This record gives sequence, C-alpha cells and structure tokens, in this order.
Amino acid sequence: MSKEKVEILVEGGKATAAPPLGPALGSYKVNIKGVVDTINQKTQSFKGMKVPVTVIVNTETKEYEVEIGTPPVSQLIKKEVNLQKGAGYVHVEKVANLSIEQCIKIAKMKKDAMFVRDLKAAVKNIVGSCNSMGILVEGKTAVEINEDINKGKYDKEINEGKEVHDDKKTKKLKEDLEAKQRELAPELEIMKAKAKKAEEKAAAPKEGAAEEVKEEKTEIKTAKVATKVEEKGKGK
Repeated sequence: MSKEKVEILVEGGKATAAPPLGPALGSYKVNIKGVVDTINQKTQSFKGMKVPVTVIVNTETKEYEVEIGTPPVSQLIKKEVNLQKGAGYVHVEKVANLSIEQCIKIAKMKKDAMFVRDLKAAVKNIVGSCNSMGILVEGKTAVEINEDINKGKYDKEINEGKEVHDDKKTKKLKEDLEAKQRELAPELEIMKAKAKKAEEKAAAPKEGAAEEVKEEKTEIKTAKVATKVEEKGKGK
C-alpha cells in the first residue's frame, strides 16, 4: 500500500481548492471537495489563525486522512486575548492579562505537541510563552504565577481542566492589568527614551560619514580640475 503526504498551512475554516491545496492533490485524483470540507470542519475553532494540515492519501484506493496540527502557542495566546502583537519591551510593558482558565484552555490544545508529563507542566509552558510576549497571568509575571502553581493554588482548576472564567474575573483581570501598566509606565517611558537615543546615536555616525565622503569627493574633484588647469598652463 502506497501513501503520500501533502502538508500545507491553511487559515482555520477557510481552506479552498485553490493553490496550494488543489494542485497538490490533483495528481492523486482524490475527492478534493471532500478534503476541503473535512479540513474546514476540523479547523473551525482556529478561525483567523494559520493551521498546519497534513492530508495522507492512499494512492491505490484514493482514500485519504486529514490530520490537523495546532497553531503556534503565540497565535493561540493572541487569539485568546484579541491581541495583534506582543510587547516591545516585555519586562516593563504589559499588553494583556490571561486567567489561569485561559492558560489551561491553550495548554489542553497544545499538550500533545509538548514534551510534558501532565497538564500542570503544559500550563507552566503557556505561562512562559505569555511572559515572553509581555502578557500577565492572573495579574502576575511568570515567576510569580508559577510559584502559585507549584504551591497548588490552581490545582482544582487544572485537575478539572477548567477553561472558562466568569464576568467578575474578567473585570478583575482588566483592573489588574491597568494597575500594572500604571505602575510600570515611568520605566516604560525611560526604556523608550533610551531606545530612541540609541537609534539617533546609531544614525549620527552614518550621516557624519556620508558628509565626510561627500567632502572628500569634492576635494578630489577640485584637485583634478586644478591639475588640468596647471597642465594646460604648462603646455602653453
């Protein structure tokens, strides 16, 4: 039995028979519409995200299997908090605040792709990713929240695989984020000012060097003209 794999990246719920999927499957003479429908059905929960998909085709029977991967953790986190991009200065800039339930939800989606022993370890991996994007968890940094996780503060939620929090927590998450942003605002302004100064300093030598080159070219041109004039004078 011969099997071939077609690996593509599609937007969740929006696969079509257009390239690259259609042409890639065309040579195998499988039911392309059936493949597309299966992919869209299996990727509905990943709308707005790029999802890795593998179509395994039996070249003899024309039967197929569709395996769906999961988007990168960073994409899942950004989708969960409706975020376009992470922080530019992760240590002093906080752009979102996830609940432990949201971390559990993402961890359950990625656990099989992680080399972890249990869901708790997967949650801590998600927390680490949040930290690298300037995102708090329960209003805390990765070091702080992982300490709580290690002490068993969230064992109940993790053991139950709880994925949803209530409106009361949503409000608190927002308040905690705003409080942390106010606290870090002075440091963030300092960091931005330093970065701007560094950029200006880096640009200055280039501008100075350009002027020096320009002056040097002018001097060379002037010298050449003077030489020609002198040679002409001697010829006379």
